[in-house]
Amino acid sequence: MKAKILILTAILSLVTFSCSDELDLQPLDSITVESFYKTRGDFDGAMFAAYSSIQDFWGTSTETLSERGEFWKLSMVITDDVAADPVTAAGDQISLDIDNLQLRAADTPYAAVYTQIYEGIYRTNLVLGNLDAENELTAEDKTVLEAEAKFLRAWFHFQALKMFGTPPIADKVLTDINDLALPNATQEALYDFILADFNTAASGLPESWDSSNTGRATSWAAKSFIGKVNVFREDYQAAITAFEDVVNNGPYSLVPSYEDVFAFTNENNSESIFEVQYGGPQSDDNLWVFDDTHSENFKASQGTGRGWYWDAGNGAPGGKLGWWAPTQDLVDAFEEGDERLSTILYQDGDTYFTTFTSLPYDITWSSTNYTLKKYRGEVNIDPANHAPNQQADFNNERWFRFAELKLLYAEALILGGGDLGLARTQIDDIRQRAGLAPTTAADGDLLMAMMQEKRVELALEPHRWFDIVRWNLGATIFGSAWNDNYNVFPFPQSEVDRSGGLLTQNPGY
Repeated sequence: MKAKILILTAILSLVTFSCSDELDLQPLDSITVESFYKTRGDFDGAMFAAYSSIQDFWGTSTETLSERGEFWKLSMVITDDVAADPVTAAGDQISLDIDNLQLRAADTPYAAVYTQIYEGIYRTNLVLGNLDAENELTAEDKTVLEAEAKFLRAWFHFQALKMFGTPPIADKVLTDINDLALPNATQEALYDFILADFNTAASGLPESWDSSNTGRATSWAAKSFIGKVNVFREDYQAAITAFEDVVNNGPYSLVPSYEDVFAFTNENNSESIFEVQYGGPQSDDNLWVFDDTHSENFKASQGTGRGWYWDAGNGAPGGKLGWWAPTQDLVDAFEEGDERLSTILYQDGDTYFTTFTSLPYDITWSSTNYTLKKYRGEVNIDPANHAPNQQADFNNERWFRFAELKLLYAEALILGGGDLGLARTQIDDIRQRAGLAPTTAADGDLLMAMMQEKRVELALEPHRWFDIVRWNLGATIFGSAWNDNYNVFPFPQSEVDRSGGLLTQNPGY
């Protein structure tokens, strides 16, 4: 799907203007709903536009909200695993504030991510709303497209639920310009809605796609998310049922080498359940262009600014920002001999790799003495992984991995009164790949062992914050800086104001 992800972002703004009763002309170069949704290719293009909204979570733009990789701030910088570097990140006060748990409803991250979520939902609803109109789709086409659109609609709503607690349910395209606001939904209604959509996806999507459609959601991905959503809902029996099917019958397996999981040449590997697809390289992959919140998105392919923000700064070769860095607390969480650490971050004594050169890592490049290496490093200096100007990278985001599913399965078994021996097996499978002996935790301590294993296995991936919240670890980790209001982020104040009070702000913001 990499070559197709930029198709049709223009359908976001399908508005018809009428100058008078006598004159109602359509521009010759415009695309309208009535003229567009006809062929399977049209609908596929619209689906790819919905996937594209996921890529924009990490986008950079100077035209809309001045986004600067906002989802990294909300999912990683805020955690105990990452620090905003006070030297290199001095130009981005929000990074420093979020790192210190200063959360404000008027700040950019909440508006940016909220906008991308509901943009993606809008795009899925456009597909769903046009399936039964006059078109060339077969019955099979409609089944698959409905399932795929509902998979993504569920995915976006799930992200909104995790971040905002009681976000609106958007189940259709609103057309009355005087009635566009939506109220908060209850968590119960959100879970029901999300699971209903994922169930439709599980029954309607194919188990796999051909090579020209690699990266599109599958029925196995939907079943995996059914399990994950039920863990968050604390319906552990439902989660166990879903995970058992995926583990025993699904197509996934652990990649033997942890480093190879994140190699550019090993995208969409056997461990990947859902992966954010990036394109490139193209001739104009400027960081501020490749997300589709910018008016010049037509000039470039989609990519990620991971290297631009995370690679070492403070005089390191390559001229990157180095805004965010792994913490000593994260390093201390690893057991001696854990082979994952050398893939996850750079530390003293390592060789630092960029597309320009390789040289000894200098701890003065980072205020914590560490720099992110996951998705980077020697295995990812392939020229095809980088834009010519070195700003954009194209290595896919491994959003949901089989390793995470196995640990979620263990969690459901432990908390749901399931087979603790089977739970232990899931944890030990992950440890074995890391070069570690099986866990020696007693049955009563197995939950803590799972939590520890999940932290290090998924280090510097966008999951830690949501685990801290749902495991009620905030006060334990952050001490007096913690406030229970932080269990959910603030709704963007602009959205609350725009709703005329229909959308209620979360308490404490």
